[in-house]
Amino acid sequence: MRERIEQLTENLGRTIVGKADAIRLVLVALFSGGHALLEDVPGVGKTLLAKSLARSIAGEFKRIQCTPDLLPTDITGTNIWNQGTSEFEFLEGPVFANVLLADEINRATPRTQSALLEVMEEQQVTVDGVSRNVPKPFFVIATQNPIEYQGTFPLPEAQMDRFTLSFSLGYPTEIEELQMLQRLQDGASLFDLQPCIELEEVIELRRLCAQVKVKKYLQQYIINLVRSTRDREEITLGVSPRGTVALQRATQALAFVDGRDYAIPDDIKFLAPHVLAHRLIPSGGRRARTIVEQLLREMPGPD
Repeated sequence: MRERIEQLTENLGRTIVGKADAIRLVLVALFSGGHALLEDVPGVGKTLLAKSLARSIAGEFKRIQCTPDLLPTDITGTNIWNQGTSEFEFLEGPVFANVLLADEINRATPRTQSALLEVMEEQQVTVDGVSRNVPKPFFVIATQNPIEYQGTFPLPEAQMDRFTLSFSLGYPTEIEELQMLQRLQDGASLFDLQPCIELEEVIELRRLCAQVKVKKYLQQYIINLVRSTRDREEITLGVSPRGTVALQRATQALAFVDGRDYAIPDDIKFLAPHVLAHRLIPSGGRRARTIVEQLLREMPGPD
């Protein structure tokens, strides 16, 4: 399975130039059984990352362009009347996919955003009292415009808590941008990307990730980090127990992606800003990521 992960990483690197950490993080979110939130400016490759991942795992990809007039049924699906059979038939929404891209999710209204709550947690949607399972594996990559952009609706705390981790791609370096142009000139295309892993293997990799050993002293370190967010003056809302579980699962996945069957302290230190920052609400205008980084300095943890 280690070879399969290396193939998947290499495959994504053919379209995503110079973003090794971003590729690792999206694989961590996938293999931990969670979802990823990308907050970044337009045009840096967020959609390309989602499409490349779907093609690489031979999964069905669907995209939702979130706008203020988008309805919940545009996401989950709805029942329509079939005149030929004189019965209602369920028309599936875009959530019935393996990789779902919710583009500019914070441009949708809170009512529409909430349509993703059930499916992200329980892998099912309920319409008119009937629950239907979505395909497995199911993975959401949501993109979010910076909150200072016009026409955005901040995601509620419950929605943010559904994402295992959040990260940004950022602008490429000058060398990376030159490589992008050279690949474009050479005719490289997303459509040339071939699957390198099957959906059943993704499910098996998730099972193996859950078996990675996290020793008790590392679990205590995770708990200490999370609980420290709940009693600080500069934090209005601390990280929930779901965040505690997410940090351990992400730690297991990162160790697995890096070729280990055991976690180390550096896994937790690397992941903590990505797993915890979007789950807390700072006060006094402070940035959540800055607070988490300060916590890591104050609580360096085991060597």
